[in-house]
Amino acid sequence: MAERDLKALRERVNRLWPHLDERARRLFAAGEARALGHGGVTLVSRVCGLSRPTITKGIRELEEAPLPAGRVRRPGAGRPQIEVSDPELVEELDALVEPLSRGDPESPLRWTSKSTRALADELTASGHPVSHATVGELLRTMDYSLQGTRKTVEGKQHPDRDAQFRFINEEVRKALRAKRPVISVDTKKKELIGNYENKGRKWRRAKSPDPVDVHDFPTPDVPRAFPYGIYDLAHNTGFVNIGTDHDTGAFAVASIRGWWRAEGRHLYPKARSLLITADGGGSNGYRLRIWKLKLQELADGADLTVRVCHFPPGTSTWNKVEHRLFSFISTNWRGEPLRDYETIVQLIAKTTTVSGLKVACRLDRRRYPVGQRVTDEEFATVRLYPHRFHGDWNYDIRPHGQT
Repeated sequence: MAERDLKALRERVNRLWPHLDERARRLFAAGEARALGHGGVTLVSRVCGLSRPTITKGIRELEEAPLPAGRVRRPGAGRPQIEVSDPELVEELDALVEPLSRGDPESPLRWTSKSTRALADELTASGHPVSHATVGELLRTMDYSLQGTRKTVEGKQHPDRDAQFRFINEEVRKALRAKRPVISVDTKKKELIGNYENKGRKWRRAKSPDPVDVHDFPTPDVPRAFPYGIYDLAHNTGFVNIGTDHDTGAFAVASIRGWWRAEGRHLYPKARSLLITADGGGSNGYRLRIWKLKLQELADGADLTVRVCHFPPGTSTWNKVEHRLFSFISTNWRGEPLRDYETIVQLIAKTTTVSGLKVACRLDRRRYPVGQRVTDEEFATVRLYPHRFHGDWNYDIRPHGQT
C-alpha cells in the first residue's frame, strides 16, 4: 500500500472515529479492509486499533440485513444474564445465605456475614460456577445489603441467637400466611416534656431557630412521656400509647389491649390467636411475671391464645417496630421541642411514609406503679405453655375458656 494511501486512511480514521458508535466503527473498519483486499484486515487493525476478529465480524455484518434504527446489536446478542443461563443459581444462593441472615429475620432488607468470595466458592463447588462480583450483584437484587458495624450488642451473644431468629421467622411466616394477627412491640425511649432541645433540624425562616432551654438536666418532677408502640406487620399500621407514669409490664399489656380494642379486633374479627414479637428485656421482658400475668388477662378478655416470641439478648435493635415505626416517628418530630403531651400525640399521629404507614396515637394518663409483686399463687393462674425450643423465649398463654 502506498504511503499516500496509508496517510489518507489514518486521516479518515482520525476524522470519523470520535463520531462513531461501536457498531459503526466496526463496519467502517470492515469497509476499509474489504476495499484494500488482501492484507487489508491487518493494516486497518494496526491503524484504528480494533482487533482482527472484530473487523472480520464487521465484514460478515456488511453482508447481512441492516439493523433497526437505534440498535448497535441484534436482538438476543450479547452474553445472556447468568439468571437465565443458570436459573437455579438465585435459589441456591438464597438457600445458602438465608440460614446466615443477620438482624431482623422478618425484614425484607437483610444482610449476611459471609463474604461474596466464600459464597462464590461454595456455589462453584456445588455446580454453579460464578464470580464473587456476580454474587455481590445478585445479593443486591435480592435485597441484601453490605453494611458496616453498628452498636447492636448489648451483652454477650447467646449461642442460640441465630436459631431464635429462624424460629421467629418461621412463626411469623406461618401466622401471616394464615392471616392471623402479628404485632411487633416495644417501648420507645422516654421523652422529656418541656422546652428542651430535640435533635434534628426542620425548615424555618433563615436565622430564626426555635429557642429552647440551654440546659436539659431535668429534676424528677419534670414530666416524661413513655411511647409504647405496636406495629401490625400485615397492615403496615402503627399504634402508640403514650404513658405518663411508668414503663411497666402492666403498662405494656395495657397498650396492647388498647390496640386490640381500637383496631385489632376489627381487622381480625375471626382471630383465635395473636403472635407478639418483643424484646427480651424492658417492660415486656421474658422474665417478668407481671407481663405474663397481664397477658393472661388479655387472653381471657379477648378470648385469644397469645403466643410470644422474644428476641434473644443483645438484639433489641432488630425489633421490627424499631425500623418500621419508631424510626419514622423520630424523623417526623426531629427539631421540634416536645413541650406538652398534646404535641407528642399530634406529631406521632401525623407520621406517614411513602409505603403507606399510618399511625394512631393516644394518651394514657393512668397510673402504673413500679414494684408490683406477683405471688406464686397469682402466677399459678397463668395458663403458660412453653415451646419445646427455648420455652423461656417462646410460649403460649391460653385463655381459661379454651382447651
